[in-house]
Amino acid sequence: MKPTGKRTSKSEIAKTRHAKTTRTKLGALQQDPHAVRDDRENVLEVAIGHAVRAHRKHLGITIADLAAAANMSLGMLSKIENGNTSPSLTTLQQLAHALGVPITTFFKRFEEKQNAVFVKSGDGVDVERRGTRAGHQYTLLGYVGSTASHIVVEPYLITLTKDSDIFPTFQHAGMEFLYMIEGEVTYRHGSRLFHMQPGDSLFFEADAPHGPEILNKLPARYLSIISYANETATGG
Repeated sequence: MKPTGKRTSKSEIAKTRHAKTTRTKLGALQQDPHAVRDDRENVLEVAIGHAVRAHRKHLGITIADLAAAANMSLGMLSKIENGNTSPSLTTLQQLAHALGVPITTFFKRFEEKQNAVFVKSGDGVDVERRGTRAGHQYTLLGYVGSTASHIVVEPYLITLTKDSDIFPTFQHAGMEFLYMIEGEVTYRHGSRLFHMQPGDSLFFEADAPHGPEILNKLPARYLSIISYANETATGG
């Protein structure tokens, strides 16, 4: 008896395997990018809870560690971090002392406005960076520094022309994401080379030597998003 139904082609099987491999490599996302924020976000208790949790995680300590340092029960601290109770000023003072931050830090998320930066096409600011001397044009598309999450994000549009030199020796703190828009370059990260064409992306730890090693097709433009710790906010 002949099998019925549509047969799966080799190309479809290959695509399925590639998708599964990609998901495995990327791993599970730490947060849902489509999640709707809690309606209680503007409630003071929730803002305080987020601030306490953020500072605790920044120090790399567990909720049990903080509870012990602040001389309070684990259950009470859990309620505070989840915004389910209104802590007294004495309790907040204990937490501030244990975390090494001013007590006013816990109220910033509730009071401060959340920033958004809009840049019209062509209105980005050309800036000087280490690669500028090699003929790399850097256009800063915005700047956001978050004291709540202790990070800074800098998005750049990088343009390479026939006057640009190869410069595969950048090294800096944080993470970097590249998205190729136009042209082709062979980009180095550490000992690996990546031939990047329009639509390709590369995400990497920026403390390894990196940069465009071969300018295959010019002009080339790619988006570079750099994220690193806000030393001012973290006190580093």
